[in-house]
Amino acid sequence: MATDQRTTYPGRIVILGFGSIGQGILPLLLRHIDIEPSRIAIVTAEERGHAEATALGIRFIREPLTQQNYAAVLEPLLGRGDFLLNVSVEVSSLALIELCHAKGALYLDTCIEPWPGGYTDPSLSPSLRSNYALRESALALRAKHGGRGPTAVLTHGANPGLVSHFVKQALLNIARDTGLTVTKPGTRKAWGELAERLGVRVIHIAERDTQVSNIPKAVDEFVNTWSIEGFVSEGSQPAELGWGSHERHFPTDGGRHAFGCGSAIYLNRPGASTRVRSWTPLEGPYLGWLITHGESISIADYLTVGEGADARYRPTVHYAYHPCDGAVLSLHEFAGKNWRLQGKQRLIMEEVNPGGIDELGVLLMGHAKSSYWFGSQLSVDQARRLVPYNNATSLQVTATALAGMIWAIENPSASLVEPDEMDFARILEITLPYLGDVVGVYSDWTPLADRTRLFPEDLDRADPWQFKNFRVV
Repeated sequence: MATDQRTTYPGRIVILGFGSIGQGILPLLLRHIDIEPSRIAIVTAEERGHAEATALGIRFIREPLTQQNYAAVLEPLLGRGDFLLNVSVEVSSLALIELCHAKGALYLDTCIEPWPGGYTDPSLSPSLRSNYALRESALALRAKHGGRGPTAVLTHGANPGLVSHFVKQALLNIARDTGLTVTKPGTRKAWGELAERLGVRVIHIAERDTQVSNIPKAVDEFVNTWSIEGFVSEGSQPAELGWGSHERHFPTDGGRHAFGCGSAIYLNRPGASTRVRSWTPLEGPYLGWLITHGESISIADYLTVGEGADARYRPTVHYAYHPCDGAVLSLHEFAGKNWRLQGKQRLIMEEVNPGGIDELGVLLMGHAKSSYWFGSQLSVDQARRLVPYNNATSLQVTATALAGMIWAIENPSASLVEPDEMDFARILEITLPYLGDVVGVYSDWTPLADRTRLFPEDLDRADPWQFKNFRVV
């Protein structure tokens, strides 16, 4: 899709939340969707961005949403065929999806959010405050409505979202490069069988952010290149991963869910204190955090061949995130304060130094060519040239949220859908102009490389693709 091509859309758009993603996606909406600014409204809890929105002729409503007032605030703004873009935090995605269903409005979010406390309520078990539980609750809405109704796209940012489409393209690339003749799968079952046939054992969402602020992180300050509230929330949840059928060492601190599809497990510790070994082309080997994300569950579930605990095939899937160096220091301080957020927070956006890159992709391992990374290498310099109010991290999210909105407008009666169920080729067509260098790179790296050089370790050398070999203990 050319960057100047516009999608016809007669409805209204409500943007819920106006942080880094809300502000970053606005110029993309105006560029790609044929809509007058007067038909866009912003509902947000904070004042930031008010002047910019007003200058564009866009209605700005500063009103924090709660369980008590969300319907009263949003109902006058939404009707049949309108669109609610949810990029907020601490507003229940399930409540918003139900409201949009009742109003006949389209919906998209970048993650499944609960009401305040849903991620960290100590009265809930780790299983019930997981993304797995949130996903199961959301999918139950599809069954409740009989798979009918206006399109509601779940978790369609960069990750979750874009990375699910990267996985499909990567599977086709590996098949081509290993001499396997395949046609593009047209069903969930066929995608799972392709991954099984290729021998993919593990999939990392492997990301290294090298963007650097020209203002050093201060003591008692949390800095990040994207939503601090979002990062802290997901980092405080239990670490979660899709659990592969090849795994033979169940974690001693692991837990299984007593409900749902059975594609994932959790660890009895926060993702912000759980690290794993991974690899990207520019960084090489690195240690990343196993932060919970919806794609760890949905990709593993989508590629499962068989049912539940008796599945014949399923890859292990999880995030391996190395944020910008300022966020690493922030995480270290956050953990040292026993998961109490610092008194100051600063979003690294305009003051990012030139040259930093967000290298975001999927690392597929265990196949005939060992490891294959496919993804986006987007620099902050490229992002600034392409779209105002974005850095490299935010543009990977906003471009994908835009693509999901366009797909929903083109498919308005799809009911509730996850990224894995959408047309990956259409999404990539829209997003590729905004992703910088999109590359596929093979490597012979495994998590056993250079291990035990200094000290002995408990490893499974018979199978490098076991989770215990990736985990940092």
